[in-house]
Amino acid sequence: MSELTTLARPYAKAVFEVAQGAGDLARWSDQLGFMAAVVHDPTMKAFLDSPKLTREAAADTVIGVCEGRIDDQGKNFVRLLAENGRLTLLPEIAAIYEVMRAEAEGKVEALVVSAQPVSDAQKSAIAQSLAKRLGREVELVCEVDESLIGGAVIRAGDLVIDGSVRGRLERMAANLSR
Repeated sequence: MSELTTLARPYAKAVFEVAQGAGDLARWSDQLGFMAAVVHDPTMKAFLDSPKLTREAAADTVIGVCEGRIDDQGKNFVRLLAENGRLTLLPEIAAIYEVMRAEAEGKVEALVVSAQPVSDAQKSAIAQSLAKRLGREVELVCEVDESLIGGAVIRAGDLVIDGSVRGRLERMAANLSR
């Protein structure tokens, strides 16, 4: 996975710089997200992996499927990726771009995995606490995982806060086995 990130990062950075310079971060986000979804589709993946497919045909196919959803710059980007044999990197490029965009906009997405559904009041309190700690606007994504037994695990960028009962039990077991 890190190899994909290494290959995708220069493309994501280039697109980000173009988008930021033009003030089109949201438009590029939409385009990249759509292109990534197209090439991530299992049928399209199989098609793009065909050894008989020329790079030009691959670009034309992706552009055709994306017609109306990407502009001329987006089409040129698809052609560039196809020429370099990198079309399948689009999902990774889009993900890296979104991280860069969030950073530039002073936002961070936080994943809250809890044993039980989180109430609106709890979401608000968590978002406020994280925003204060991280110095950025926080967008929460909440999931339920009953295997946590109780509590929650919060992931925001590199920050991980494990307040779950399962996490505490695992830490206790690790300490006891020392």
